[in-house]
Amino acid sequence: MGGSPRHGGAVRGRGGGRAVSAALCVGVGACRDVAADEVLALVSGVLAEAGGGTVAVLATVEARAAEPGLLEAAARLGVPLTAYAPAVLAAQPVPHPSEVARRALGTPGVAEAAALVAAGPGAVLAVPKRKSAHVTAAVARRPA
Repeated sequence: MGGSPRHGGAVRGRGGGRAVSAALCVGVGACRDVAADEVLALVSGVLAEAGGGTVAVLATVEARAAEPGLLEAAARLGVPLTAYAPAVLAAQPVPHPSEVARRALGTPGVAEAAALVAAGPGAVLAVPKRKSAHVTAAVARRPA
């Protein structure tokens, strides 16, 4: 599927894993059948930890692009759910790699990598990966 981000299951006209514009990008990893409320609870926590800002996108791995809980969470936040190919995420260095994610999804990180890729070149990880029972989330801030 290449490096094109996916938005709610449909490929948009951006290639090569290029960034989505805006202030904060939230990367989310999740188990199958995750509840939107659990996603939103963790996202709320990482956004508070980041000190607030405008959220541009929830970003994840392609394998979770059609996950109802993630789609609902993005809709409730009023932002798109953007998904990246495992190879795009795997190319992004992350401070907290996961062997579980590597085995299951083909990338050593989802939340941190997706946040950083979505935020684009020069982005900084504002909040590293945080975990709940079925969700991971991280926040990247676009450069000023």
